[in-house]
Amino acid sequence: MLSVYGRYWQEQVKAYAKADTKGTDLRKYATKDALGRSIGDALSLKQAGNIMRGAPRSDADVTSINLDKKIPSAVIKDCLDVSGWETVESKSGKVLPFADDALTRYETIATAEKWGAQWLITKVEPQERGC
Repeated sequence: MLSVYGRYWQEQVKAYAKADTKGTDLRKYATKDALGRSIGDALSLKQAGNIMRGAPRSDADVTSINLDKKIPSAVIKDCLDVSGWETVESKSGKVLPFADDALTRYETIATAEKWGAQWLITKVEPQERGC
């Protein structure tokens, strides 16, 4: 399931690099809130005339798993480092700085569910605390 979480982030990086989820495999790795959030973020980037360059670094662990439910689920805790993932103006190439109070390393809690043979990321919640 951690491999699915990693692929989710790889596909999200691809989407944000062009401010569009079309042509990515996000739907293979995410659904529900996680997919909706990625689509919405890509749309926001596009509307603002921005893209993302670089990639976040992840340090994720499965903190709980429940295989006895009708739909097995798991919780993934991550310390996400976005310091190397820059917002860039599409036309000018100008890097937009992080806000002074922005966390560049923060805890993220993700939920995954097993649909058939495939684990999918269903929710990703950035926390307002560093790690």
